[in-house]
Amino acid sequence: MNSKSVSEGKVSRWEGRLFYILCFLATLFGIGALATLLVYVFWDSIGWVDWQFITSSPSRFPAQAGIYPALMGSVFVIALVALFSLPLGVGAAIYLEEYAPRNTLTRIIEINIANLAGVPSIVYGLLGLAMFLTLFNLEDGTVFVGSLTLTLLILPIVIISAKEAIKSVPDSHKHAAYGVGATQWQMIRSVVLPEAAPGIMTGLILALARAIGETAPLIMIGAATSIYSAPRGIFDMFSGMPLQIFAWSDLPSPDFQHGVTPAGVVVLLSILLLMNSIAVFIRYRFQRGE
Repeated sequence: MNSKSVSEGKVSRWEGRLFYILCFLATLFGIGALATLLVYVFWDSIGWVDWQFITSSPSRFPAQAGIYPALMGSVFVIALVALFSLPLGVGAAIYLEEYAPRNTLTRIIEINIANLAGVPSIVYGLLGLAMFLTLFNLEDGTVFVGSLTLTLLILPIVIISAKEAIKSVPDSHKHAAYGVGATQWQMIRSVVLPEAAPGIMTGLILALARAIGETAPLIMIGAATSIYSAPRGIFDMFSGMPLQIFAWSDLPSPDFQHGVTPAGVVVLLSILLLMNSIAVFIRYRFQRGE
């Protein structure tokens, strides 16, 4: 081995070590920044998050402020979003994966769906404003309009995740169904959907977790930043947890900025953590079943 090969080997090892150190520092920085933010939020929320805070309405007095109307508003909206987006998203995914011809038009549609999944949320707020409020003349700021707007937001994500779940079903299972005389619809109903259901539900829950934390689309369609009573129907005015947290953070009182606001963030993060844990659990059970 000549000296040139030895020197090249040393350079290669140093490059590998440098790359490892840079990757480690990038990971450490990301984890450290997130951990610092979480510690700050949870530290400031100590003494503020309790049952009274969860079950009370907003108040101009920090000690009496609660998040219940915004919490129920988010629950109402997300329930409707799930009701709208699941059949639409799964239906579109089934068509694209099982029925649509493999041609240029189908590929263009799939590319555009993927692009729509990355569009900023405020664009969907403008779309909801133009479509539901201006074109269809629906009342602004209601649970119904909010759920329709957020459905537009997460529908591309639901379609993509459902499409990938359907694609993961082995062809041998489909052929076995055809072999016993099943039609295409019977094969989809009896084979594809049951096997793809865990992946579909995981994608839906993660998409809903994104929707529940959105603020810009709700502001665009006129949702209240703060409301004192929980909605009782889909045509009632509502406020979401991100909107209520934003309203609290804009108040000049230190107790609101460093007590009530972090408490609202903790409640929102807890719900997001619960939703993501359910998605991970469904995926884990599915992988164990395999």
